[in-house]
Amino acid sequence: MISPKEQVLFSLLPAVAIGGPPHSGKSVLSYSLSRALRQRFISHYLLRAAPMDGEGDWFHEGPRELVRHLRVKGARSEAWLPLLRRDIARRHLPLLVDMGGWPTPEQETLLDECTHGVLLTPDEESRREWADRFARHGLVLLADLRSDLHGENKLEREEPVLVGTLAGLERGRMAEGPAFEALVERLTTLFSDASVDLRRRHLEKAPVELVVDLDRLAQQMGKAPYRWQPSDVPKVLAYLPAHQPLAVYGRGPNWLYAAIAAHVIPAPFYLFDARIGWVESPTLREGSLPPDSSVTWTVRPLPNLGAHLIEIGLPDAYLDIREADALGIPHLPPTGVIVSGRLPLWLWVALVRACDAPWVAVLQPQMAGAVVVRARSALPPMGTVVPLSFPLFPPL
Repeated sequence: MISPKEQVLFSLLPAVAIGGPPHSGKSVLSYSLSRALRQRFISHYLLRAAPMDGEGDWFHEGPRELVRHLRVKGARSEAWLPLLRRDIARRHLPLLVDMGGWPTPEQETLLDECTHGVLLTPDEESRREWADRFARHGLVLLADLRSDLHGENKLEREEPVLVGTLAGLERGRMAEGPAFEALVERLTTLFSDASVDLRRRHLEKAPVELVVDLDRLAQQMGKAPYRWQPSDVPKVLAYLPAHQPLAVYGRGPNWLYAAIAAHVIPAPFYLFDARIGWVESPTLREGSLPPDSSVTWTVRPLPNLGAHLIEIGLPDAYLDIREADALGIPHLPPTGVIVSGRLPLWLWVALVRACDAPWVAVLQPQMAGAVVVRARSALPPMGTVVPLSFPLFPPL
């Protein structure tokens, strides 16, 4: 975990809040910006400050009917707020922070931990409201953008604040146009200048000697970074030593992390969490959950596959790794297991390492299936996408 001295260093990294009213296209803009920055190999992390909205990258990438089935709105409480504020304050990477549409006064305090702001508003009234909100918390305004679903993309001014219009910000489309490109350029400069040698500093602090940098591994395998496919799993595992302590760094899909974490069992596995730094995968054991648990488990049979689905819910939408010791997993039948949920990466790898089943797969909405990440035998092959039809269960 981060030390006080390191906190001073990393808190100098920019955290850019993206604010505006509901349905103005903030999530589409946030996702589009993150994708554009990834294509430029700019280190950053997209943090959704309203996790109860139930939207992640899968929400923008998955088939519409599947997304409608899986999306869950509404958190049980705001118990996650102190944790989220802590993680923004202790950031290990430059952040894009999607603020959500109607922040409560408590949620608005997250802006105290941000450094810059981007306005995305459809009208003057909401623009004034959000501009005042940013000003109250001392944010440096980078861009003042108008959202117009059926309008025209245009750039009116670049300095000192970028002013323009973004059109067509709806799910299934990417932000584009001169104002968007100008904002990407501005964020590229801001994030790059603030994070010189950041990767090296992170890797130097790895808790074990053997560290896998996923970006460099992709280059060695002749792949573009961030373009991992399930079919790459066998090649990655063949490249890495089994049953040895291992740490993984860099952006990668949850199923790739899970497969590598299972590959090194029983040795410890470590990952770099963009919110909290280097962490060891917790050890989960079979048992019941306490009544006040932040997690819910549901195990249901999938007769057509001869498997069971484990659905994990986070009613408070945000889980602290310090709660892991209390997360007893349910007894699993002797079948294949598909794991489903919107979970932090450390919980994905911990679950897969704990599931001693004939095979384990991670549900992938955008693939309309589940990726096999652990198997006792050659069947099903590692990296296979088990196709699924949704809804998995008939409506009640």
